[in-house]
Amino acid sequence: MMQPAALIAEINHALVSAFDQLNEWFAAPGPLRVYRPASGGWTIDEILEHVALTNHYLLILIEKGATKALKNLNNLDLATELANLHFERDKLNQIGQHRAFPWIRPEHMEPRGEKSPLEVAITLQQQLHQCQAVLARMPNGEGVLYHTTMTVNALGKIDVYELVYFLAKHAERHVTQIQQVAAECS
Repeated sequence: MMQPAALIAEINHALVSAFDQLNEWFAAPGPLRVYRPASGGWTIDEILEHVALTNHYLLILIEKGATKALKNLNNLDLATELANLHFERDKLNQIGQHRAFPWIRPEHMEPRGEKSPLEVAITLQQQLHQCQAVLARMPNGEGVLYHTTMTVNALGKIDVYELVYFLAKHAERHVTQIQQVAAECS
């Protein structure tokens, strides 16, 4: 049985690592951040905006899930749920790999250039702190008491901890994409 403290520490580490790497790109020179890849893909600024947009929608699910988990609407036994915990680490880790599986993102998660890079950077930092606050509210494993259906990579029903880890891995996926754009620009 995985201990909640160890799982929360792992998730927090993934969050901090991914967000720190994203944050570094705001200091990149302007011409690099607006370079459009030959494939016509997104610029670095657009990728960063996409991550913030996606986080916004994921955090709505995370907050709702955390609230429901803490209320334990299904009257589940925490000890039993923790004993049966199977953290979908392998499938979730694939979320962090650019182009590891086919996925068409919803249109409302596509960047529109409506926020400045500074606004996006501030939003990402607020989102990191929001994720950490959610984890802090569920220190004893309560995140396993509520599940959300996630169609990405056929994940199926995932608990609140897995959903926060998903957010971290999604950010990591786009760090790789940013690195590829930067390498092409060089």
